[in-house]
Amino acid sequence: MSEAFIPLSALKGRGAASRLAHRFERETREAWDDGWGTLDEEYGEPPARIETEVRFEDVKSVINQNDSPDIPFDRSINPYRGCEHGCIYCFARPTHSYLNLSPGLDFETKLIAKRNIAEVLRAELGRKSYKPSHIAIGTATDCYQPIERELRLTRSVIEVFKETRHPFGLVTKSSAVEQDLDLIAPMAADRLAAVYITVTTLDGELSRKLEPRAAAPHRRLRTIKTLVDAGVPVGVSVAPQIPFINEDMEHVLEAAWEAGARSAFYTVIRLPWEVAPLFKQWLEVHYPDRAARVMARIREMRGGKDYDADFATRMKGTGLWADLIRQRFEKATNRIGFNRQRVELDLSAFRPPGVAGQGDLF
Repeated sequence: MSEAFIPLSALKGRGAASRLAHRFERETREAWDDGWGTLDEEYGEPPARIETEVRFEDVKSVINQNDSPDIPFDRSINPYRGCEHGCIYCFARPTHSYLNLSPGLDFETKLIAKRNIAEVLRAELGRKSYKPSHIAIGTATDCYQPIERELRLTRSVIEVFKETRHPFGLVTKSSAVEQDLDLIAPMAADRLAAVYITVTTLDGELSRKLEPRAAAPHRRLRTIKTLVDAGVPVGVSVAPQIPFINEDMEHVLEAAWEAGARSAFYTVIRLPWEVAPLFKQWLEVHYPDRAARVMARIREMRGGKDYDADFATRMKGTGLWADLIRQRFEKATNRIGFNRQRVELDLSAFRPPGVAGQGDLF
């Protein structure tokens, strides 16, 4: 796949370096030197600022179901498609290909907001056939990415869960989750809510390259403490683990424990479809001296390939390097005290929309 007339250089506030052509495109374009210095003129100009565009979508369903044996939940909700955080490693980037958009810059600049998500969710929870189960919010794209501050779609989902007393968990790397503590904290007190904060590294400079529009690492740790102080059970995700890039897993776990997190999990980097060439571009822009070593170790964990989607291995990888990461995680979490007690959410409290509170009449 080829980039489309955008030079490979770091773009301020963006993770991808190009609008990489998606896998369904029949034609691709790439820059070519015609001998007249055109490329020198173009590449000599500073990259233009790329604005974020939000498009609205009316959806027919919002609860996604999966039967993946390596995922601890079978239902999820994602209020947004695309993510402004711009994490270069995001495994959801290839989903933009189905919209005829680039998994590169388009994924982080052309966002889709499901504006009727609360109404559709309420209807789905109200079906006679519906049986409550743990629903995870923000499993593909961050439910508290920057546009949530204005659109508040995630908040509307939590309001429906509060109304129906439906349990949920959410994962984010944003401090914006604090704005919904008035809803989350009371539900957590009734064993109806849990939050998981992703802290990929404590290195602020690295974080700005990996996750350019996400909250800084120290801010995420403060968010953990704020949530814990409000009585919310909090876990930490030290994901993804990338060989020779974020090497401070133990320090992240220690800092998260100090902030109040009591559960932890990790995954290794996943490079499905277009994520692989995008990540290679990112390495060449930011870490050209170690790009080959990083990819060699990733392939070692994937049976010699950039990625293997096998359910049994896709989250943790295989081989010596994957085993070393697993040992580091297990030794650190055991030493610190993580995962001693499982958070159990209460499924019995669910009341379909319009039914909650009727018992008070008798």
